[in-house]
Amino acid sequence: MDLGLRDKVAIVTGGSRGIGQAIALGLATEGVRVAIAARGEPDVAATVAAIQAKGVQALGVVGDLTKPADIERLVTATVTAFGGVDILINNVGGNQGGWFVDTTDADFQYTYDLNVFASARATRLVVPEMRKRGGGRIITIASIWGRESGGSSGGASTYNSTKAAEIGLNKRLSWELAPHNILVNTIAPGHVLFPGGDWERQWQENPERIGAMVKRDCPLGRMGRPEEVADVVVFLVSDRATLVTGTCLNVDGGQSHSLI
Repeated sequence: MDLGLRDKVAIVTGGSRGIGQAIALGLATEGVRVAIAARGEPDVAATVAAIQAKGVQALGVVGDLTKPADIERLVTATVTAFGGVDILINNVGGNQGGWFVDTTDADFQYTYDLNVFASARATRLVVPEMRKRGGGRIITIASIWGRESGGSSGGASTYNSTKAAEIGLNKRLSWELAPHNILVNTIAPGHVLFPGGDWERQWQENPERIGAMVKRDCPLGRMGRPEEVADVVVFLVSDRATLVTGTCLNVDGGQSHSLI
């Protein structure tokens, strides 16, 4: 199936490992020129090399995306290198803080900067570039814990509240940007296992607890793989999904319980 993506330009934040890296490589497989950004220079360099090995141009920017200047540098570098932006994948994210009563204002501020404000700032910067090209696609990687509390295996209050904010923001943006042919959607993954990720660390630290959680909470009997999320993202930014905007799509193996 031709997804109509060849020679498009994409930015993937947090694109050097895990879900972000899988998305970057999935887009590259379809002929997309990809710019990635992350903090770790070795991982950025390795991912750029892997993208280039697929026969497309790649750009790597090392930066802290909680800082507005680094996001601006990423977008400027992409436009300079490739002439514009067609696709933005807001993947960078994380969490600081645990139980609410022990969480500080600094924990909340950091988590909002990393999740909500990083995606909002990147989106604000790419929209003018997408309008010049007659449209675009914006996908934000949220979480099923932005749609429901998650109970004992859900995220911290900082994480959950920022993921809910991302979903709400992108729903509103889908209405504002639709007249410009810019489609905006959110992906809500469940538990995804990958090397160097938080779930791998927890599994190594306490395999019995995590094994029991997977058996209890994951109907397929396993966590997801980054590539399974990436495949859905690549479809949503393609010419095969031109009526899909304003949607938050679970990619969770049936893990979530919400009816909506």
